[in-house]
Amino acid sequence: MSTAELAGPKAGRKEWIALGVLALPLLLVSMDVSVLYFAVPFISADLGVSATEQLWIFDIYGFVLAGLLITMGSLGDRIGRRRLLIFGAIAFGLASVAAAYSQTPEQLIAARAVLGIGGATLMPSTLALIRNMFHDPVQRGKAIAFWSAVMMGGISLGPVLSGVLLEQFWWGSVFLINTPAMLLLLVLAPVLLPEFKATVRGRFDLLSSFLSLGAVLPVIWGIKELAAHGVAMLPIVSIVLGLLVGLAFIQRQRTAEHPMIELPMFRNRAFSGALAANTIGMVALVGNAVFMTQYLQLVLGMSPLKAALWSLVPSVVVGGAAPLGTALARKVDRAYVLGGGFVVAAAGFGVLTQMQVESSLVVLLGGAGLLAAGLVMVMALVTEAVVGSVAPERAGSASALMETCSEFGGALGIAVLGSIGTAAYRSDLDTHLPSGLTAGAAAAAREGLAGATATAAQLPANLADALLTTARHSFNHSMNVAALVGTILLAATAVAVTLVLRGTSHPTPVVGEPADHEGEESEVTEADKPAAVVVN
Repeated sequence: MSTAELAGPKAGRKEWIALGVLALPLLLVSMDVSVLYFAVPFISADLGVSATEQLWIFDIYGFVLAGLLITMGSLGDRIGRRRLLIFGAIAFGLASVAAAYSQTPEQLIAARAVLGIGGATLMPSTLALIRNMFHDPVQRGKAIAFWSAVMMGGISLGPVLSGVLLEQFWWGSVFLINTPAMLLLLVLAPVLLPEFKATVRGRFDLLSSFLSLGAVLPVIWGIKELAAHGVAMLPIVSIVLGLLVGLAFIQRQRTAEHPMIELPMFRNRAFSGALAANTIGMVALVGNAVFMTQYLQLVLGMSPLKAALWSLVPSVVVGGAAPLGTALARKVDRAYVLGGGFVVAAAGFGVLTQMQVESSLVVLLGGAGLLAAGLVMVMALVTEAVVGSVAPERAGSASALMETCSEFGGALGIAVLGSIGTAAYRSDLDTHLPSGLTAGAAAAAREGLAGATATAAQLPANLADALLTTARHSFNHSMNVAALVGTILLAATAVAVTLVLRGTSHPTPVVGEPADHEGEESEVTEADKPAAVVVN
């Protein structure tokens, strides 16, 4: 028995223009993750931010976004995805203004939390609307490839835009830049974007919403704490608590009359396999970004802005990776293309295992470029698999699940690869640490390359040079070790994803009911209706 999705009606010029409109919120939400990299010193000086408050300013956005993605994806399925997108744009725009003109750290933390709420509404809405606008699988693949490239581009552009703005304006400009784009979205969305909502009976399940929040937040917070400060009781307890709440959430979905997430979706190999592949891809992508940022600034001595500009170089090859992967997947089984993407990414890590302090910058950028190109190809294809393997009625929930997995993957990348790198750094540093250091200086150097750099600034010139040389070589060694682990992980994933996902290129949606467009005839055309599905 085989399944095949019939090609739906072709999207026209309006849909492709609408895709450009959807790129606006996606670009800004993905940029907001990294836009604070250069702004925090200015914020700290202006508002008198403590170390703890600085962490919350950084992290509260991602915590709230990750915790509410599942809730907002399900809510969009119910009230309408365009409607939720508009609500999110209003919240994101107003919160950006509030953040820009914050007078205290507490106000800025609160504004960042509201930005997270807005971001949680925008990200699943954009992807779900693509599922509704592009029913032809070929066109949808191209649209999702564009979506993936915009998301990755936003993360890369955030630090660069921040650096450029801070050279000309005050720190609030990194937030205020969001507002004009959100105003443009509010004008164009009602004109260009179709409305879509599923036929869902019963009340919205608030208990499931609280349980999803209680499952995601403690786990991500615990993972980040372990990555930042090492093994401690509180983050471990937090992770265990989150996992227990997660089990309660799953049980609620099994027993609820109107669950937030249809668990039968996970029985579909295309869906569950794609989520797993997406998570591992994010582990590698974010884990490598941690090392590359430090390498450019602390080993090669670049300024933050110069480092951010150089880090954009791998994006040159990334731009064509997603469309290439989508085009190849139309000719051969998607599983083989996914496997190939992981192989390319593994090769990038392989190049980084050979990186030395004396190596040309081309080696670093080449390895990072291969890694990013392979993983962007993977991201585009798994995103297409996730939204294509469920009925349009569940596209919002499916998109939210994928974004939540991305958040988990990013946190795991920092924790796992970061912890492996830290252990390798300390082991190598202890072996080659120059004599003459005090116990305090040695302890500070063992905390990381940043600590070693700060310590060296307080030492005599000869000892400082010796410590910096040793610490930089130890950091290079740690990056080599982490890259080796990444190579093995991605190579194993390439094999697993090929075996698991073979034959799932055109899956039958596993859940969903006919869409409810009652009362919206003026907004919904034939092209907005779900594509037909047949089983042979």
